[in-house]
Formats: sequence, structure tokens, C-alpha cells
Amino acid sequence: MKLKQGLTLWLTGLSGTGKSTISEALRDKLIKNNPDFPIEILDGDAVREHLCADLSFSKKDRFTNIERIAFLAGKISKHDVLVLVPVIAPYQEARKMARSLSAQFVEVYIKTSIEEVIKRDVKGLYKKAIAGEIKEFTGISDPYEEPENPEILIETEKQSVEESVDKIIDYLITGNYLQSEEHQNKYRAIKT
Repeated sequence: MKLKQGLTLWLTGLSGTGKSTISEALRDKLIKNNPDFPIEILDGDAVREHLCADLSFSKKDRFTNIERIAFLAGKISKHDVLVLVPVIAPYQEARKMARSLSAQFVEVYIKTSIEEVIKRDVKGLYKKAIAGEIKEFTGISDPYEEPENPEILIETEKQSVEESVDKIIDYLITGNYLQSEEHQNKYRAIKT
């Protein structure tokens, strides 16, 4: 597979939905197919630790966090790189601003019920938030505004990681962001 144009692929959803897992699986599949595939992951947790450690979890600081990540994603993607951005990004307004900072932007909503992410809670964050130990926690004491019209909807309670990755790849091929040998061969067969 080859990348035809740079793109910011923005994966949003509650903590624990599988945003990072899906991003890593997508990267691994694309690189396995093409070791020179131009791809970068700007993981929300890693960016917050290294680039946004000065920010709190207030609404204002969350917006600033998203603005910094989106700015960076836009700059990288314009150099013909697929930039995967797995972040919670709970507010519509911030995601709209993020979209405006990339020439090409696709929003992927990783949808999982609050009940399911509480069950999956490997880090124990939901338990602490429910007990009041973590303030302003998305989905518990702070809202998550669901995307109204994401380009891609992934429902992790119904789809495996592999199915989710394949759905994203299919969208990217159909949307003319990716080109695969198989796709080229089908196109050639139709033309001849």
C-alpha cells in the first residue's frame, strides 16, 4: 500500500475504548505491507507527558492540549505523512478546531459504552473518578460530546481490532488517501 496524500486521522473516544490499540495495529499493518510507509502516531498520553505537561485537565487546558496536538499533526501531515492521533478530545468545538489545522482530516469515532470502558478499566482510572479521587474525568464528572458526523464509526463492542483496522483501511482506499496493488489491479481490469 502507498499513501497518496498526507492526512491527519483523528481517533476520538472515551478513555479505554481502544484508540491507541487500533492506531498501533493500523500502523503495524501498513508498515508490514510497506516498510517505508510514512506514518506517525501522536498518542494523547505521550504528547501530554512530553509536550503538554504544563497543562491541567480544565476545559481551557484541554482545548490548548488539543490545539497543540492538532497543530503538530497538521504540520507533519502536509509532508505526505499519515498522522494517527488517538486522543480523547471530548469537546466538539476542540475537534472542529483540530480539523481546521490540517489540509486533510478524517475523524474516527471509537465508540464504546461507558459501562464497557468501566469494565475494561485496566488503569483503575474510572474507579478513582467514580470515588471522587480524580476530578474532571471524561465520561464521569466531565462530559464527552459524541461526534455528530464522523467519517468513520468504529464500535469496539461489535468489531474486533482487526475488523476496525480493515474498516479504516477500506475508507482510506475509497477516499483516495491510500492505494493498494489489489485496488490498482481491479482498476486496470475494469479499464481493459
